[in-house]
Amino acid sequence: MFRSVRPYLEEAGISNLVVCYQGAAVVDPASGTFVLHEPIPLETAREAITLLTELGHGPNCYVDDRLFVAEHTEYSRMYSDFQHIPVEEVGDLAGWLTQPPTKLVAVAEPAQIPALRKALSASFGDRLFLTTSLPFLLELGNPAVSKGTGIAFVAQRLGISLERIVSFGDGENDIELIEEAGFGIAVEDANPLLLERADWICPSANEEGVATVIDAYLDLLA
Repeated sequence: MFRSVRPYLEEAGISNLVVCYQGAAVVDPASGTFVLHEPIPLETAREAITLLTELGHGPNCYVDDRLFVAEHTEYSRMYSDFQHIPVEEVGDLAGWLTQPPTKLVAVAEPAQIPALRKALSASFGDRLFLTTSLPFLLELGNPAVSKGTGIAFVAQRLGISLERIVSFGDGENDIELIEEAGFGIAVEDANPLLLERADWICPSANEEGVATVIDAYLDLLA
């Protein structure tokens, strides 16, 4: 969510476009304007909410950079605490939804995620983009977007060739990001799928691997 990213942008003094929601939105931090927004089609979202609810995992639903759930659960509270954002309870989520959501997220125990993903894949095929970020989060999005399409949009707006971009990632949801960039780097404790596709592997976040790579490059330029 942009509202989750904003505090870090402000602390770091970043004013350039930022890719949010797995690439479904690109936001101008100065104004908070979504310069790109590719939400899930409304009827597809309603179908997905209904299926996940029947499976016992009513999803998080993101509309207008706000987070909604049918009812609060231990998972919604865990997510709220993790992201430091409010969660709004609306009752019948599929019935309440009247505009395409930016994305949906099913929150479950890691061992339950594969079965949820299999059920969604069987029901929706290529009508949804499915990926995982953290082990307990199954992300649902518009099939036309990913972090890769998000970075491509930003690169075009800035007039920068994708071949000149270096990207870093740690989760399955970063696969398209590192594949789209000219040089894709995974941290050493990344998702195995990402490690297989990365051009290079750097130390983990605990060892400040990304910062180490950037500092080394800047030292070369000095």
